[in-house]
Amino acid sequence: MGTGIFSQVPVAGAPLPAWQKGYLDLHHINTGRGSSAFYILPDGTTMLVDAGEISPLDSRTFTPRNSKLKPDDSHKPYEWIVRYIQQVSPNKNKAVIDYALITHFHDDHFGAWYPDAPEAASGKFKLTGITGVAELLPIGTLIDRGYPDYNYPYDIKKQADQYGGGEIRFGHTMGNYFNFLSAKQQAGMKVAGLKAGSRRQLRLRHDAGAYPSFYIQNVKANQWIWTGKDSTVVQHFPAIDTANRASWPDENSLSLALTINYGPFTYYTGGDNPGNVFPGDNRLRDVETPMAKAIGEVDVATMDHHGNRDAVNEFQVRTFKPRIWIGQSWSADHPGHEVLIRMTNTHIYPGPRDLFATNMLDANRYVIGPLIDRAYKSQQGHILVRVLPGGAVYYVIILDDSTSAMPVKAVFGPYESKGK
Repeated sequence: MGTGIFSQVPVAGAPLPAWQKGYLDLHHINTGRGSSAFYILPDGTTMLVDAGEISPLDSRTFTPRNSKLKPDDSHKPYEWIVRYIQQVSPNKNKAVIDYALITHFHDDHFGAWYPDAPEAASGKFKLTGITGVAELLPIGTLIDRGYPDYNYPYDIKKQADQYGGGEIRFGHTMGNYFNFLSAKQQAGMKVAGLKAGSRRQLRLRHDAGAYPSFYIQNVKANQWIWTGKDSTVVQHFPAIDTANRASWPDENSLSLALTINYGPFTYYTGGDNPGNVFPGDNRLRDVETPMAKAIGEVDVATMDHHGNRDAVNEFQVRTFKPRIWIGQSWSADHPGHEVLIRMTNTHIYPGPRDLFATNMLDANRYVIGPLIDRAYKSQQGHILVRVLPGGAVYYVIILDDSTSAMPVKAVFGPYESKGK
């Protein structure tokens, strides 16, 4: 890797060279307690996608099934997310988040209420996940899947405890979230729902004219999926039959999804969207197939549902053909063995591909075996995809998650974008 490509060359053991204007930095932050990604767009616009924080009372966190809190337990997960953002942001300790997206309402993506969680300065809500991040860093616009009515597929404000999917105190979690929204809206934060099909909702805020090839394509929100043509969408799930709960889409299959496009470069992220339908499932749980049809090939793909067994279906793998797979993993379910086989199978799509995980547990290695070491270039650490100006070349940089200093651990690339 030569200095002609980077004005500052990342070196293992050294601090990460700072973002520069024209770079697209896609940070996948590892706290060991859920998903969180922070993007710095070419003009300095910033975007946070999810801020997971599993309850410390959840039994998963006490077993070898779950990764440990990273870098340590001296701070809450939301505090580690904030410290990471402050360290890499163009504005450092004056960092702001222009857009924050919550892909769906699961604790490992937006935080879980628990009795001993710290209180906001106002006393109106507790700090966990996104509510904690927003207490410490200003958010311009927060986007989630439910705004403004929060009534799909049921009245979330009134029935979260009843239909919350078994998460600990889900009614309390959603009540806390709604209190947070009300308080922050009064303080000036905007809230919106994602407009599926749009490539104008999430825009460069500072110097859009300098980067005409950059755009964010909204792919999916709730039941609406982009067709791949203009801004048109189709309704994937039929109208809700309130008398038949078995027909309702589940929370994962309602996740938001989008692509980030910079010249010839394309990146996909889609929360916990599923694509594998098991016996007894509603066939419409496969939302990956219609999304993949609309999106086509990508350069970098985050694994839906952390690479769990109900996601990353064969059609998506064959259609995306990514050079890079990123697993935002924290559990022994991430990835499923058969999912890893699909992603690495050159009969599904030919050519090289590199896999990266934020965490890889011993439990995975015991069950899956040597395929993990053969497939993954890095199994531990924060994962940064740094796309150079114009989008034709990118690198994957692993940052050490065992220390708050986050030195560079390894550098992979250069990779050439495939273009369309």
